[in-house]
Formats: sequence, C-alpha cells, structure tokens
Amino acid sequence: MRPNLLTALAGKRPEKLPVWFMRQAGRSLPEYRKVRAGIPMLESCLRPELTAEITMQPVRRHDVDAAIFYSDIMVPLKLAGIAVEIEPGVGPVLDHPVRTKADAAKLPAAQLNDPAPIAEAVRLIREELPRETAFLGFAGAPFTLAAYMVEGRPSKDHLRARALMHSDPQTWDRLLSWCAEVSRAFLQVQIDAGVDAVQLFDSWAGSLARRDYQEKVAPYSGQTIAGLEVPVIHFGTQTEHLLDLMAALEVDALGIDHRTDLRTAASIVPDLPLQGNIDPARLFAGPEALYRHVREVVAAGQAAPAHIVNLGHGVPPHADPGVLTELVAYIHALNPKQEK
Repeated sequence: MRPNLLTALAGKRPEKLPVWFMRQAGRSLPEYRKVRAGIPMLESCLRPELTAEITMQPVRRHDVDAAIFYSDIMVPLKLAGIAVEIEPGVGPVLDHPVRTKADAAKLPAAQLNDPAPIAEAVRLIREELPRETAFLGFAGAPFTLAAYMVEGRPSKDHLRARALMHSDPQTWDRLLSWCAEVSRAFLQVQIDAGVDAVQLFDSWAGSLARRDYQEKVAPYSGQTIAGLEVPVIHFGTQTEHLLDLMAALEVDALGIDHRTDLRTAASIVPDLPLQGNIDPARLFAGPEALYRHVREVVAAGQAAPAHIVNLGHGVPPHADPGVLTELVAYIHALNPKQEK
C-alpha cells in the first residue's frame, strides 16, 4: 500500500488527508521521557535501538501517517567532529564558534566519521514501520546550522551570523559549503538506509532579507538537496517573503508555518503541495476552538495541489498527547471537500 503522504508529495490528493507532527517523537510523550531518562540528547540519537523506539512511539500512539527519524540537526556536526552538546534548557552549545577565517580553516573534513548508528537505526525502524506509514528523514539547512555555529548557542536574532555573511564573504562561503556537505551526507545515509522522503529544516531563514537569502543562503540549500533520490519537503518559519525562492530549489513540497495562510502560500507557489499549518497554541484552546481552526486550515489547503496536515511548528513539550491522538483521528475523518 502506497503511503498517503507519498501520494500527496507526488501532487495527488489521497482519499484520506495525511497528517504527522514535527517534534512528534519527543518531549510531550511520557514514554519518551521514560526511555530518555538520564541519557544526553545527542547520545540518545546515536543509540540505534533507542532511536528506533523513540521514532516509533508516536506512530503507535497517534496513528500518524509518517514517522520522522528521531535525531537532531546537531548530530551530523557531532559526527563530523564538531564539539557540540545540547544543554537542557538552553539548546545547542558549541565549544568553538566559527567567527573568523582562522576558525573556518580549523573545521574538520566535511564528512561523517561514523554514520553506522544512523544507518542501523533507520534499518530497525524500517523493519517495524507499517507499510502504509511513510518514513521521513531530515537535516538542518546550511543557514540554520551556520547560525548556531557562528553564535555558539541559540540566538533570537542571529546577528553574528548575518553580520559574517556580509563582513567576510569568503569565510561565509567556506562555512556554508561545509554545512551543505555535512547535511547532504547526513541525508544520504538516511536515504541509503531506507527513508521514503526527507525534510530540510531552515528554521531561522525567515530572519533574512529576501536578497540575502537569495544570494547568500539559497545556493547552499540547493547544494544540500540537489539530485536526492527521494521527495524533499522544505520548511522554515516566517518565510512568506521567501516561498518562491525556496520553491525554486529542487523541492517537492513546502512546509508552511502558522503565520501564513495556506491560500496565500498557494498563490505564491501554485504548483507545489503544501504542508501545515495548525497553530500549536490551538492545542491548548479546547476542542471547539482547535477543531474549528483545523477545518479552516484544511479548507485553505484545498488551494494547493495536495495538502499534508501538520502543525505550523513543533509539538510543544507540555502538549497533551491525548489531544494529538484525538486530533489525528479527527483529521482522518474529515472530508476536505466539505471544508471549503
């Protein structure tokens, strides 16, 4: 049986709306917290059996139409030899930020030193995953990775990274090219091991001016995904002003965050399937407000060639898993044509 999500990625509307959630395998699930207890985040991503278990948890609980590989955008950096850890309550922290030509010159080779745990985890998941459930791999886009590497930790405005792209174009090119090669290698390991499609996350691209994105960022994202053998979903937040540029890369669908109406997105990129874009805050607004909003999102999704239902961002860690399970069932029961 062909997964409904893959049908949608091909630009065709399946009989039942496909739905999955970003960050569905993670902090909102008590079974996740139990198996992760005492294990650092990046370490948990490099234990194949644990990675497989966490990836499958939301599939078993929520009946979503896709499993997304449990990992982190920092994993390929760690596998390439970058000293990075994810500090609880903080996020990714790098021992040695890349801010100068000399820093960039010290970058290790843009390769994954031991990708075997990734490939083994994908294999284990592939064995257990139902045939009708799609399997998504993912990676961080070069700009989002570079933003962390320049800042050294999470940042709200990415000022250092945005300054570097203009103050030292050669160093910026070296850093972004390195990120593109490492992300592509990470994606290729997952593809070779058996994922059906991949999502490229450029979480912070929305902070960029259109011209900066077009000239200083898009070419490297294109380098990351060019010629991949599986469908590609591209996602970023606050990217309405960039959607046509993102679509010009070799992508099969665009993920739209909750700030942009899907009709607006479809008017900008009329030929691409869209993914999204339930506001995560509605998960806490009660069933009436949530389901009304979902019907509006599904109706707006009719403007696109196909629609994959998702949140406009990741599942909040304090979300009620029961709400998500009921939401999936509600979406599966909808007749999209009646929601116009």
